[in-house]
Amino acid sequence: MEMIKLTINGREVTGKKGDTILTIAAQNGIEIPNLCYNKNLKIYGSCGLCVVEAEKSPKLLRACATVAADGMVIYTHSPRAQQARKIALELLMSDHEGDCKGPCHLNCPARTDIQAYVKAIAEGDDKKAVQIIKDKISLPASIGRVCPHPCEEDCRRQFVEQPLSIAYLKAFAADKDMASNDPFKPAVAAPNGKKVGIVGGGPAGLNAAYQLAIKGYAVTVMDMMPEMGGMLRYGIPEYRLPKAVLAAEIKQIEALGVTLCNNVKVGKDVTLESLRESYDAVLVAVGAWKSTGVGCEGDKLEGVLGGIDLLREVNLGNRPNLGRNVAVVGGGNVAMDACRTSVRLGAENVYVIYRRTRAEAPAEDLEIEEALEEGVNFKWLTNPAEIIGENGKVTQIKLQVMELGEPDASGRRSPVPVEGKFEVLDVDTVISAIGQRCALNGFEELTQTRKGTIVADERSGATNIPGVFAVGDATNRGPSIAVRAIGEADEAAEAIDAYLKGAEWKAPNPYYSKRKVTEKDFEDRPKLARAEMSCKDPAVRRGNFDAVINGFTEEQARAEAKRCLECGCHDFDECKLIHHTNLYEVNPDRFAGAKRAATAETNMVCIERNQGKCILCGLCVRVCEEDVGKGILGLVGRGFTTVVKPEFRDPATIADCANCHKCVDACPTGALKFLNK
Repeated sequence: MEMIKLTINGREVTGKKGDTILTIAAQNGIEIPNLCYNKNLKIYGSCGLCVVEAEKSPKLLRACATVAADGMVIYTHSPRAQQARKIALELLMSDHEGDCKGPCHLNCPARTDIQAYVKAIAEGDDKKAVQIIKDKISLPASIGRVCPHPCEEDCRRQFVEQPLSIAYLKAFAADKDMASNDPFKPAVAAPNGKKVGIVGGGPAGLNAAYQLAIKGYAVTVMDMMPEMGGMLRYGIPEYRLPKAVLAAEIKQIEALGVTLCNNVKVGKDVTLESLRESYDAVLVAVGAWKSTGVGCEGDKLEGVLGGIDLLREVNLGNRPNLGRNVAVVGGGNVAMDACRTSVRLGAENVYVIYRRTRAEAPAEDLEIEEALEEGVNFKWLTNPAEIIGENGKVTQIKLQVMELGEPDASGRRSPVPVEGKFEVLDVDTVISAIGQRCALNGFEELTQTRKGTIVADERSGATNIPGVFAVGDATNRGPSIAVRAIGEADEAAEAIDAYLKGAEWKAPNPYYSKRKVTEKDFEDRPKLARAEMSCKDPAVRRGNFDAVINGFTEEQARAEAKRCLECGCHDFDECKLIHHTNLYEVNPDRFAGAKRAATAETNMVCIERNQGKCILCGLCVRVCEEDVGKGILGLVGRGFTTVVKPEFRDPATIADCANCHKCVDACPTGALKFLNK
């Protein structure tokens, strides 16, 4: 056997005479990207991804089809070769019509693999579902109950009837797992000798602690309150999130070796400087604990409370006397929590004052509905003009009647006063639930925004002090939803890990192919009603803080999970096309234009073919002909209309399919899929 010598990327290698550059490179552990190559098939060379540069060659060479010659000098990743690959990938992706990930996943601030865990629930594997969820979210039972579920806003099931109940499916799986004899516990790496101090025991701080503990860090979480949980513990009423559920999830985090220290306040018990001396890295996740004032005359009178302040008092076990008449100012979820808490504290007349209409209210529609059921009176299109008092105490609130004008920067129509039109309500208490702000005493060393929040990198959480990171409500844009803080904490944990290893952390920014759909794309789907959970009667729940929603039964959860349309690509993790697309940071939009129709065909009985995902590499055609000996599939049509299908659509040919699945295994893009029939 005659051998030859080549130089690849400055390294001398040997190979058999007659072998291709790609073969010899692979034999010597040198990877050359490719899509259409299969060592068991004849050379085709359609994708153009394996091009390399050779000295003394005026053109790039396709490594899969070029026989190597003795003495060749090859560069697999020269600027010229990489640029050619990038263009090839951009051309392929510009005509790729498919969903790499489901829209639910893309709209989840924590980047949870929703499709995967919903599928696991549908199959009855709750432990697997929890394992998938806890890759990103360490408090799934709690978050599942309180998350405003932005994922559901983009759920494609709404094109059929209603979105999936994703959040409550998360809670169901977590509840089942915690109640089992063997709840899920992640593998924890061996201790690495590094310590991380986290200030703030809310969802962000706890999630970061979970992720860092798994990586082998000794983590200590410090919080100023008597118990861990932050806003989940002190800012959300018991009837929405039973504290026993939260406590159980926190205990699971503590079981990973995390040290929890309560009643510790920065600036009083410790300083940021002392924390930096004691720990290798510090994460600040202190939240936003101050309520924004009403902002009108009289808002300093006795009887004017902050929404967050009220909820904290109640969650500490106190029962403040709000009087008979309560006005809550605001239209978000804090306002809903405050008004419904007021009902449970005995107020007879509870009003919600909001300057826009119900359609513009940021609160979840379910929260508004349940408040209405409990007797809350909504005063839409009104705004506090003055809080009136006697002897320093609230007696009335004067409301300016509003109307909607032109849309503001967010797209919502701006409320404008109706001149001379007012309404006066007799009230004993006014609760401000229009916003939150931070109290950053003890963190003066950290650069702050004009809004009084910490300036931190949007992805890594890095601050102006090396080794100090910050995430959550106390940073940049200010208060947001818990699941967003959890997502930020997850990335900050990755960044801290890289920092402590002396490595540079680059925030992931993957490219995903997205399919545009309409109701027409789902006309053939049977309509299946969204599972409705039972809840307590309004007359009963007005008098206590017991959980309102009873959750899914097992039968309901399985049925609801099976409603999932599985929008994301079934082959995403194995897709060579998307792997190389992100490796080369391509921009397919450069070649944006008309695309082939993403039609799905199932006339092969056992295989579904999605032509929109097909890159016409021909691997399936060739494996069927050369390896299986059937030759059922072919490239049919010409130019832009070319598709892969059984030639002539001959029923006898189709029936001859061996159901071997080799074409599916060969496909590099997920254009072919097994059908479970």
